[in-house]
Amino acid sequence: MEIKGNGFILREWQDSDITELQRLANNPKIAANLYDRFPSPYTMADAKLFINLKANENPVTSFVIEIDGLFAGTIGIDFRTDVFARSPLIGYWLGEDYWGKGVMTEALKLITAYLFSRFNIMCLQAGVFSRNQASMRALEKAGYSKQGVIKGAIFKNDEVLDEHIYVAYKQ
Repeated sequence: MEIKGNGFILREWQDSDITELQRLANNPKIAANLYDRFPSPYTMADAKLFINLKANENPVTSFVIEIDGLFAGTIGIDFRTDVFARSPLIGYWLGEDYWGKGVMTEALKLITAYLFSRFNIMCLQAGVFSRNQASMRALEKAGYSKQGVIKGAIFKNDEVLDEHIYVAYKQ
């Protein structure tokens, strides 16, 4: 499955993504804005494990962002359970080489439309670390609205950060 964007495609994971995934993910600037479950340093073994988990997903909820035939980043959702089963969390990251080009804003728009059309969900939620202004701008440009800030909710790399909560609602 592929979703075409302007200068990129969203597609399913392939074994051939391993090398570029490891190269781009092994960046402390990326890990600094993601949950601790994202390994840092990011090894080839981490890349293989992640692709093995995602390559056989059915239905597909995690996509590669491909630019010029290369892995450039990823975007997808984590379904939750219980009363949150219809409001999954959206997450994403883009290799530093591709920052500042509007790729993530458009990827967010495309994946949001796809997810609302494909799944019985009410909204998509994103939690953003307070220092990640670029991610907040991408969400806002993609139609997500800021719902609030949870002060001191995150402890990352010996720093206490706020979590900014963004939501897109199914129309």
